[in-house]
Amino acid sequence: MGGALSLTLVALAYPAMLGVNTVSSAPTRVIANTQWGPLTEADRDFVVKVRAAGLWEYPVGQIGLKKGASPAVITASKHLIDGHAALDSTVRKIAPMLNITIPNQPSPQQQGFINTLNADSGKQFDTDFANILRVTHGSIFNTIAKIRSTTENTLVRILANQANATVLDHITVMEATGLVNFSQVLFQETTPPKLPAGDLTPPPPAAGQPEVVLTPPVNSTTQPPVLPGESPSGNAANPSQTPTVG
Repeated sequence: MGGALSLTLVALAYPAMLGVNTVSSAPTRVIANTQWGPLTEADRDFVVKVRAAGLWEYPVGQIGLKKGASPAVITASKHLIDGHAALDSTVRKIAPMLNITIPNQPSPQQQGFINTLNADSGKQFDTDFANILRVTHGSIFNTIAKIRSTTENTLVRILANQANATVLDHITVMEATGLVNFSQVLFQETTPPKLPAGDLTPPPPAAGQPEVVLTPPVNSTTQPPVLPGESPSGNAANPSQTPTVG
C-alpha cells in the first residue's frame, strides 16, 4: 500500500504538473482575459486537475461497488461516483467557456491506481481504497483553498466551492471506514516522492474523440451549481465567449 500512496500524493501535491500543456513556473501569470475575470495558469491547471481526478476516482468508485467488502466502503464508493459526476459536469461546462482543453483519460500514474485496486480483493482492497483516497483528498484540500482564496475568475471560484464541499465529503466517508492509517497518510502527504512529469500528466484528447462523460447515478443526490447565464434547469441563457489568450 505504501507505494500506491506515494504515487497518489505526488499527483495532487503538484497540480501544475497535471496541465495538458506545458506550463511556466509562474502560476499567477494571466493567460487569458475572459468575461468572468482573468484566468491564470493556476486556475487553468486546477480545472484540468479536477477533470483528471474524476477520470480515475469515478471508475474506482464503480470498482468499489463491486469489490468492497464492507458497507462503509460501499457507501464511500457511492459518494465518489456521485460527487465526481457532479464535479465533472461543471468542468465540462466551464472548460469551453474558458477555452481550456481537458483530458479524456487519467494520467499514467492515475491509471496505475485503478490497476492496483483492480488487482486487490477482500480486506486488502478496502484498506488500500480507503488510504489511497484519503491521501488524495487530504492533499488536494489545501490546493482548493488556495485557488478559492486567490482566483479572480468567477467560474473557477464556483468550481472551487463545489470541489471543496465534495472533497470534504469524500474525506469524511473514507475516515468513516475505520481503515485509515492516519500516521501513514500524514507521512505520505508531507513527504511526497518525485516522479517524471510524463507520469503525472494526462494525455491530451485525440482529435475527433468524443468527450468522456461521467454519468450521474440514477439516485444522485448531488447537483452541479448553476453557472452565470444558466437557468436552474442547466440550459445556457447566453452562448459562451471565447477568452483572448495572452
